[in-house]
Amino acid sequence: MNALRTTLIVAVAAALAACSQPAEQPEASAPEATAAAPATIESNPNRNPYFGDLHVHTVYSFDAFLFGTRATPDDAYAFAKGGALTHAAGLEMKMKKPLDFQAVTDHATYLGMLPAMFDESTEVSQRPIAAELRAAKTPAELGAAFTAMLPRIGGTLEEPDDLLDLSVVRSAWSKIIESAERNNAPGEFTAFIGYEYTPSGPDFENLHRNVIFRGSEAPDIPFSRLDSVNPEDAWDWLDGLRAEGIEGLAIPHNSNGSNGWMFEKTNQAGEPIDAAYAEQRMRNEPLVEITQVKGTSDTHPMLSPNDEWADFEIMPVRVASPLASQPQGSYVREAWLNGLAMEDANGVNPYRFGVIGSSDTHNAAGSFEEDNYWSKTGLLDATGQLRGSLPLDDEAQANVFDAGDDSSNEEPAGDGPAYANAPAQYWGASGLAAVWAESNTRKAIYDAFRRKETFATSGPHIPVRFFAGYRLDQALLEADDAIAAAYAAGVPMGGDLLAEGEAVPSFFVWAMRDSDTAPLQRLQVIKGWVEDGQINERVFDVACSDGGTVDPETHRCPDNGAAVDLTTCAISDDKGAGELSAVWQDPTFTPGERAFYYVRVLENPKCRWSTWDAIRAGVAPREDMHATIQDRAWSSPIWYMP
Repeated sequence: MNALRTTLIVAVAAALAACSQPAEQPEASAPEATAAAPATIESNPNRNPYFGDLHVHTVYSFDAFLFGTRATPDDAYAFAKGGALTHAAGLEMKMKKPLDFQAVTDHATYLGMLPAMFDESTEVSQRPIAAELRAAKTPAELGAAFTAMLPRIGGTLEEPDDLLDLSVVRSAWSKIIESAERNNAPGEFTAFIGYEYTPSGPDFENLHRNVIFRGSEAPDIPFSRLDSVNPEDAWDWLDGLRAEGIEGLAIPHNSNGSNGWMFEKTNQAGEPIDAAYAEQRMRNEPLVEITQVKGTSDTHPMLSPNDEWADFEIMPVRVASPLASQPQGSYVREAWLNGLAMEDANGVNPYRFGVIGSSDTHNAAGSFEEDNYWSKTGLLDATGQLRGSLPLDDEAQANVFDAGDDSSNEEPAGDGPAYANAPAQYWGASGLAAVWAESNTRKAIYDAFRRKETFATSGPHIPVRFFAGYRLDQALLEADDAIAAAYAAGVPMGGDLLAEGEAVPSFFVWAMRDSDTAPLQRLQVIKGWVEDGQINERVFDVACSDGGTVDPETHRCPDNGAAVDLTTCAISDDKGAGELSAVWQDPTFTPGERAFYYVRVLENPKCRWSTWDAIRAGVAPREDMHATIQDRAWSSPIWYMP
């Protein structure tokens, strides 16, 4: 264990140290001040962990601007590099540690139009709806203004749109590209060019994607939902760009709010999925965002009733709507399972994707820490009352966001106080995208996206390793060259492990805690497989903290006794592990059965952001919210191919 620990800690520490000092932020008015690349960029063949955010909204997103955000892409990159940024409500936003990479992903629909509508020197500012938007001040008025814009941004406006000005869109897009180029510093910090494509169904069935480009080449104007609400048309567009030498990929997000539309068993026309569809989807969407501020899309208690940790940051409603979201077809693990079943039945699998996390911040600054939380939507959720964690002073206070529904303005917790019926009550301090890459450069990190050597966390910087092979054994845990040996003898997360006759594979699993959060509690491997045409799943604990051993019958670690004091949020300082590792074999392995395996690592429990809100306000935590949280990380799967 000591040799392995030394090998891994050195690699991780070197990568984290490389970004420990935030770079000086160039002025937005000086686009010529492009960050100079170092003379040489160190490349680690065993790859380093890099943490980032591929889902950030700034002043150019219509909703972020409407909710008070005035931060530019340059401001967002300065924050990512470790700087402080001022929230629309005046509070300071600053992370405990900087990120390694980021993409500003403003909405393509109405990109840059809101700043133009608020600039009274422009033609579009003279439209009546522009004046109405400028007059909105309170959270309720801002929510109503957002609702008034929905027909325009949704492409359902019955009359001709007298607001949309594509020259404004192109100008904003150019500024986003220039900012990414200005802030990209190979070897130190990676800035990707990107944007958000926001299609949805007629009843708010979320189909949003973030589009990330590999290098400096980008299209003249982004493809938006005003071009098409069918993601298959966006794949055609990306294929066309690729033929022109512009490489990009799309990353679906908030499948939890898709009401089953994100991972269907047919295409958009209702036809069976065929090989052409599966190949095109995987060519253009090799990754999925498994966690973000609007909840986690790993799995749902209704889909995984035997997974004790399935009830984690569940958002039960659709995006921008109070309507319930159907779990079936909306969660990542089930999509992997259904993909296996399709492959077993007809040889095609459209859901062999890896995972990342990201924030979806609309403050230009991701909120990743439970004890340092500023939520998502500017003035709409800037306080505990607005985000539903603190009781209302007045039960008649307006609902901060009703999206046109007729729900009540407050939501009582039993016979207790009334709380705002706000979507932010379901939101959380999440998440991060992470990769294993040779260097902190666009090429190396993007290549990791493509091979799916990626993982996600719900906020902490937890590095996770995962390999599978037939010549990985316990000696690996003591080897000085453990990672090089694992690459040589196996495949990493995101890869395919081909069968070798009846041989049983071994899995090498490792994770290290983030020293700024709670220690690790347990390391798990989650298996999905097809048996006699039926999909199955199982959770295996493979490494336990505090000297615990896995029960061979239940495949569970004993409770390590970690506790949280809900009056102070103090956590057990003598429980948990700094790192966990194992070489594991599946006791249920059957050579002829298709399967996937992925890693989930759990921290000890700690206070959730909503409990921190309550303690700081001197009130009891809201009873129908989870008081504590076990932050975690997920690896991309390894697929066993019989």
